[in-house]
Amino acid sequence: MLEQWRETARRHALLPLRIFLGATFVYAGLDKLTSGSFFTDSANGSLVQTMHAVRDSAAVPGLVDLALKAPHAFGYAIALGELAVGLGVLAGLLGRIAALGGALISLSLWLTVSWSTTPYYYGNDLAYLMAWLPLVLAGTPEFSLDRLWRRRRTAVAVGRPATGEAPAGATDAPVRPARSV
Repeated sequence: MLEQWRETARRHALLPLRIFLGATFVYAGLDKLTSGSFFTDSANGSLVQTMHAVRDSAAVPGLVDLALKAPHAFGYAIALGELAVGLGVLAGLLGRIAALGGALISLSLWLTVSWSTTPYYYGNDLAYLMAWLPLVLAGTPEFSLDRLWRRRRTAVAVGRPATGEAPAGATDAPVRPARSV
């Protein structure tokens, strides 16, 4: 009984992280897209004001300069990227790629917006970057569209019925081609 519980806990260990990061990135993307000030150049907290405020203290000021060349396009790219990453991780659709996208967004924000935060642990972008890494490595193996897709692909490869019902004695193990000698 205890061993079964441990196995279940191990299989589902990344779900809380996945739900938190996915929901947070969906919220962040929607918040930017629906904000009355994010895309307004002169408003407090706008993307343009934030970029000007952090430009000289950023680890990579060139990223800030690049964003300032087309701030509205950059803002939409970040907001839509956050939304896509969040939805991808929540649904488990291309989970590793979605998590990599989240890690890259967090990395870019850490190198620009929160780089000068002192001490570093007060800034959250580095923590988000580190939180994405287990999902980059493990993907979204449980409760995901990726898993359903893998199961369907495996079923087709071993001749299971298209409904996804496994014949007696069949397993979820992937089919590997025979090795040649």
